[in-house]
Amino acid sequence: MDLGIAGRVALVAASSKGLGRAVAEELAAEGAHLLMCARGEAVLSEAVASADARGPGDVVGIPADLSDPVAVAGLAEAATARFGRVDILVNNAGGPPAGKFEDHDRAAWKAAVRLNLESALDLTRALLPGMKERGWGRILNITSVAAKEPEADLILSNSVRAAVTGFAKSLSNEVAAYGVTVNNVLPGFTRTARLEQLAAVRAEAGGISTDEVEAGWHAAIPAGRLGDPREFAAVVAFLASERASYVTGVSIAVDGGRTRSLQ
Repeated sequence: MDLGIAGRVALVAASSKGLGRAVAEELAAEGAHLLMCARGEAVLSEAVASADARGPGDVVGIPADLSDPVAVAGLAEAATARFGRVDILVNNAGGPPAGKFEDHDRAAWKAAVRLNLESALDLTRALLPGMKERGWGRILNITSVAAKEPEADLILSNSVRAAVTGFAKSLSNEVAAYGVTVNNVLPGFTRTARLEQLAAVRAEAGGISTDEVEAGWHAAIPAGRLGDPREFAAVVAFLASERASYVTGVSIAVDGGRTRSLQ
């Protein structure tokens, strides 16, 4: 299937590893031009080289800390300066720390809101006008299944991801007539460094091994296994495509069937 992504310009935030990197590589394989970002310059350079080898598009990496509003503004400006436009925006950022409500002070809440909500707002605010003017755009937010079914010990993520969901749904109604779609893609238990960290937290809290934690996850997932980042990236690529022009305002879980909610 030709997704119609070849020649499009995509900005994929936090794309040096994990789900962000998988998405960047998938879009590159479809022929998109890419601007990738991450805080670590060395790991970003390696990720850029990997994505660049996947397809014919131009791939550029810009070191940027998504918790810094100035850096986020500079990222949007750099993308526009290099490519002239951004057609596909993938909002992504590392998840906030695990823990219960009383584990997190006011500063932790502010940091989670800044990183996981405000960075998406700022990038969208910078790039949406151009999408509307051109009559084509894709805004995709990588959140979590926690937005549908809150996870234990992830109160920061549960709360902030839900805020992103509300923002995306509201915005999708405002911009659909301009040819711009806005969707959320919700990873379930997918084999990434973030999941390894969560397994360690739960293992310590429960006095068990990380292997036992992972076995419990397998048992709770109808597919019987963890997801692969490439499986997640394929869904993002479809939603970013020409073929998904009539899909907007939705939150799609990529979780092997684990989420129990109907919506």
